[in-house]
Amino acid sequence: MTETERMLSGKLYDPGDPALAALRREAHILCQRYNQLAEDEEAARADILRQLLPEHGENLYLQGPIQFDYGRFTTFGANCYANFNLTVLDCCPVVIGDNVFFGTNVSLLTPIHPLRWQERNLFLHPERGELTDREYAAPITIGSSVWIAGSVTVTGGVTIGSGSVIGAGSVVTRDVPENVLAFGSPCRVIRPITEADRLSLRPELF
Repeated sequence: MTETERMLSGKLYDPGDPALAALRREAHILCQRYNQLAEDEEAARADILRQLLPEHGENLYLQGPIQFDYGRFTTFGANCYANFNLTVLDCCPVVIGDNVFFGTNVSLLTPIHPLRWQERNLFLHPERGELTDREYAAPITIGSSVWIAGSVTVTGGVTIGSGSVIGAGSVVTRDVPENVLAFGSPCRVIRPITEADRLSLRPELF
């Protein structure tokens, strides 16, 4: 099993593996190029997204700046939008449904590091003679029609159900069911989203 296969399957892996390092370097360069483009350079931005995120649906708009560890391990559905400063560390698959909106400064973080420093600190790789460490990762799945507000962090192993809203500043460490409002650190379900939340019932907005 290659280090890439180990990483994607949630096993301990060597992040200093040359093949993984090359993939990260390629993604980081693409992100840097994307971030340097103006908003009206639409064709160039679209071309970079095709390279960085080969699995994405129509009408994907990432405001930028963006930062992906690999990109190729993240999937976006159709009609997704992310505001400034989206960070995705996709050491395990990140799967995002259709019509998902991200506020500013959202982080999707799949990596997990050992709690004991004895297993977390850098060590000398016995074959390469280079410093490396041990880590593993868990996937993130976000259903369709989810709104994730500003400065939210989603950790590895989390599934967010379709139709739900995650309030600003939340740290999501556990699964969130469908069609609920959830927020907090750690994030918790506050209540279901119901017909009572219709905008038509708020005449002060019109």
